[in-house]
Amino acid sequence: MIGGYMKVRVLYHDHCFDGAASAAFFSRFAKERFYNGAKFAYTGMAHKASQLFEESDFDGEENAIVDFKYSSSDKVTWWFDHHQSAFLCHADQLDYEAKKDSRRFYFDPTYRSCTEFIAHIARSVYRYDAPDLADLVHWAGIIDGALYKSAEEAVAMREPAMKLTLVIEAVKGSELVQKIICMMQRKALEDILADPDVQAAFQPLYERHLRSIDIIRREGSCSDGVIFFDVADYDMEGYNKFVPYSLFPDSTYTVSVSLSSFRTKVSVGSNPWAPKEPTHNLASICERYGGGGHPRVGAISFGTNQVEEARRVAREIVQELRS
Repeated sequence: MIGGYMKVRVLYHDHCFDGAASAAFFSRFAKERFYNGAKFAYTGMAHKASQLFEESDFDGEENAIVDFKYSSSDKVTWWFDHHQSAFLCHADQLDYEAKKDSRRFYFDPTYRSCTEFIAHIARSVYRYDAPDLADLVHWAGIIDGALYKSAEEAVAMREPAMKLTLVIEAVKGSELVQKIICMMQRKALEDILADPDVQAAFQPLYERHLRSIDIIRREGSCSDGVIFFDVADYDMEGYNKFVPYSLFPDSTYTVSVSLSSFRTKVSVGSNPWAPKEPTHNLASICERYGGGGHPRVGAISFGTNQVEEARRVAREIVQELRS
């Protein structure tokens, strides 16, 4: 309880537009349909090499996970996800199957974005709709589904939603992301972008985005349709994942190594505008190394002291994709 009010804890995929939008849409829906007057609190979740959840994470009377992996904790009352790699282990999947009919657990990996999925369940199961959030749902589908007209459009980031994506993905910490989640529940995207705190974060991040294009151009190479670049020695946390495809438009896949404050990351993606149709399931490849994702995009997390191991794995994946 918070000051005598019911507490709803929402755990969401941090530093991800779809994760933030999912948390926002779920909160608006849950507040208006079930928990009027409740206090909502947020926890940003990141894919790490170590354990993802602790029991202490679920400190609400209601605990929801959106756009993130499943937890078998009996304290979880809501769960929405659309990733192929939603279950850390087979036991988690069995736990989901046992609970899904008695709890509000929803999973469908065919959806482009979790926000779209939550909106669909809210409308079809609970007869709830929020017409003023249609633009938020629309852009979550475009951004998470990479439905841009071209790589150049994705890199130019002219639309408010794309500028907000840069802030959400690259800002340090979760405080501003959670402020954006609260604003997303009621405000238009262009009004959120105009917020002084968001603007103060956006300007230096946009300048870093422009510098990152030069770094990826310098460090990247493309052979047999596969781009590879290693930026673990640079401050490149949260770079725009479409930059490689704008620099190497004839590519089919990209593999990269980067380092942040809490993990070393191998990112694996496929070019939405590739002249040759991608055939590999990238989530399945990443799952072999303890990662996951979607068929067209995935990632693997290592400890911050495992850069060389991440580089070894990245080289193996590059070789597999090139062959």
